[in-house]
Amino acid sequence: SSATQSRTSTATTPPKSGKATMTRPHTSSSESPLMVHLLLCCTFLLALAAPATTAASVPAPALTPAKQNMTWDVEYILWSPDCQQRVMIGINGKFPGPNITARAGETLSITVNNKLHTEGLVIHWHGMRQVGTPWADGTASISQCAISPGDSFTYEFVADKPGTYFYHGHFGMQRAAGLYGWLVVNATAEQDEPYRRDYDGGELRMLLSDWYHDNVYAQAAGLEQKYDHFQWVGEPQTILINGRGQYDCMLGAVTRFHRGIDRRARTCVRGKEAKLCGDEERCLRRSECGPYCPQSQCAPVVFDVEPGRTYRLRIASTTSLSALNVQVQGHDLTVVEADGNPVEPFTVPDIDIYSGESYSVLLTTNHTPTFYRSGSFWISVGVRGRPPKTLPATAILRYTNSRFPWPGSPPPATPAWYDLQRSKDFTHRINARRNAAEAPPPPRTEQVNRTIVMLNTQTLVGGHMKWAVNNVSLTLPATPYLGAYFYGVQGSAFDASGEAPNGFPGGYDIDLPPANNSYETTLSDRVYELPHGAVVDVVLQNADMRRDNDSETHPWHLHGHDFWVLGYGEGRYTSGRERLNTEDPPLRNTVVVFPHGWTAIRFVADNVGAWAFHCHIEPHLHMGMGAVFVEGAHKIRELDVPREAMMCGVIRTTAAALTPAKPGSSAPAPSAHR
Repeated sequence: SSATQSRTSTATTPPKSGKATMTRPHTSSSESPLMVHLLLCCTFLLALAAPATTAASVPAPALTPAKQNMTWDVEYILWSPDCQQRVMIGINGKFPGPNITARAGETLSITVNNKLHTEGLVIHWHGMRQVGTPWADGTASISQCAISPGDSFTYEFVADKPGTYFYHGHFGMQRAAGLYGWLVVNATAEQDEPYRRDYDGGELRMLLSDWYHDNVYAQAAGLEQKYDHFQWVGEPQTILINGRGQYDCMLGAVTRFHRGIDRRARTCVRGKEAKLCGDEERCLRRSECGPYCPQSQCAPVVFDVEPGRTYRLRIASTTSLSALNVQVQGHDLTVVEADGNPVEPFTVPDIDIYSGESYSVLLTTNHTPTFYRSGSFWISVGVRGRPPKTLPATAILRYTNSRFPWPGSPPPATPAWYDLQRSKDFTHRINARRNAAEAPPPPRTEQVNRTIVMLNTQTLVGGHMKWAVNNVSLTLPATPYLGAYFYGVQGSAFDASGEAPNGFPGGYDIDLPPANNSYETTLSDRVYELPHGAVVDVVLQNADMRRDNDSETHPWHLHGHDFWVLGYGEGRYTSGRERLNTEDPPLRNTVVVFPHGWTAIRFVADNVGAWAFHCHIEPHLHMGMGAVFVEGAHKIRELDVPREAMMCGVIRTTAAALTPAKPGSSAPAPSAHR
C-alpha cells in the first residue's frame, strides 16, 4: 500500500468530507559501549535498535498551506507490538497509523479506503469539534454509515484549534485492534499559545495504549454472551508506548549483574518476579540475543534529548481499558495543556491519564551525566485503579552526553494502583489558565437552560450484562441519527416517540447494587434533543455495580465540543451550586467520574449535529454506556451533508423517494420503530 500525500493552497471553507500528513520519528543508532558485559545485553541491544525520538523529529511552527490531502488504505496486518505476532488493523501497512501534524485553521482531507474485506469502519478525529462538518466526526450510526468493505470515504474538516489530539476507529471495538494514531495541531504564527516560550528544546510525543492477545472479535463475543457465559475482557497483556511494548518481561528486570539489587522490589506484579527480556546468559556473556531481541517492532522507545533544555512532552491515551500513570525518573513534569486547552501550570512528579485524555507537560533536562551513574533515565507507565495484572511499560530518556545508553538502576515504581486519593488530587489541580484568551469562562449559572443527571449503572437486561445511563442501555440504529434528521425520517429510523431520560428516579439508592433497586433497565436508541445555543449542565453520577460496594472510574468523552468541568464530589449529587467552580473551570473534551462520586460539566449546544457522549472504555461503550445529543435539529436540514455518508438503513432502502427535508418543514410523523 502507498500513501498519496499533497498540499494545496485551497481556501479554507466549511468542507464536505479529507487527509493527513505523516511525520515519522528520526531513527538513530548508538555505538556499542565499552562495558557491555555489565549491562543487560539483550535489552541493551533492543535500546540500540530502537528508534530514537528527538525533538528535531517534530516540525517547528512554520507557515503551512491551507490544505493537506492524504490517502489511507486500512487493512489487516501481521504485527508484533509486544514481540508476539498478532493480526492487527493498520494504515498503509503500518502500526500505529500515520502521524498527522497540522496548523490551526488548515483543512485536512483524508480519503480512507476500506481494505478490511470483512467489516465496515469509520475513523473518529478525537478532539476535533467538526463545526459545520458533523458528518466527518467518524462515529458509526451517529454521524455516518460505516464505510463498507471495498468502499472509500473522504473525511474533510478544519483543524480549528491548536492542541494535542489523536484519531481512532469508532466502529465495534476497532480502536482495541490498533486503529489509531496522532493528530497534533500547531498554532499559527499569529496565535500565541501561552506556554510556547516556556520550552526551547522542541517536542516529544508519547501515545499510550493497552494491548490484548485475544482479538477484538473474541472480546466482543464474550461480552455479548448470556450472563451465565459472560466473559469479561480481563486485563491487557501489555502497555504500549508509541505502539511498542514487551510482553511478560521487563526491560528493567534486575539480574545478578546489577550488583545484588532485588529484582522483586520494583518490577513485580502481585509478587511475581518480572522476567528479563531475552536469555540472560546468552545476552550478557556471549552477546547473543534471545527470541525477543531481533524484533524491531517491539524495540523500546528511546527519546534523545540535549541537557539543559526544556521540552514539551505531548502525552495521549488511546487505551481500551486501562487508566495509566506516567513518570520520568529524576524529572518533574509541569502540566500546561489538557485536551487541547491551556491550564494553569502546576508541577508534579508524575501524572495520571485516563482513556481519551491528552496532556502537554514541560520537562527540563537538568541532570549531570553522573546522576544515576549515567545520563539515561527510565520512563515508567503503570496501571492505575485496577489490580495490577499487567507489567509496567518502560521507555528511555537519553541525554546526548550520556555515559551509557541504558539507565544504571531499575525503573521507578509507579504509584500504588489503589491510591485513589492521589488520582483525585491530581485531577482537582487542573484549572483554566488565568488570563488566557483560549480559556474563556463558562456561561453563568442563571443562563443554564437544562440540567441532565446521568446515573451510571451495570445491570442485566434480558439476561445480558449491560452498562446503562439512567436505566437505559444505548443501542445504535442502522440509520445514522444525522442522516435521519437530514432526510426527516426520524420516526422510521429510531425511537423518536420521546427523549432519553433526563435523570434517574429519586428513590434510587446509589450505594446499593441495581438488583436491590426496583427499577427496570431497558434498551433504547432515543436521543437528547437540545435547542441550538442552549446552555446545558450534565452531572455524571457513579453508583454501585452488580457487586455491593463496588464502583468504577469512568472517563467520559463528548464529541463535537469542549466543555467546562465545574466540579467533582463524593456520594450522591445535590443541586447546591455553591460546590461548582464557575470562576476558572478547565475546558476539556474528556472527564473522569470517580467511584461512588459525581462530576459536573457545562457546555453550549451551539454545534449543529448529532454528537456521541460516552464512556471511553471500549468494552463499556460496547455494552451500552453512552448517549446521543442532537443539537439544533431543525438546522441539520440546512447542512450540506454528503449523500454517500448516509446510504444505509432506511435511507438506503428508500433513497429514490427521499430528498433532504427543507428548513422549516416538519418531520414525518413517527412510524413503527424500525
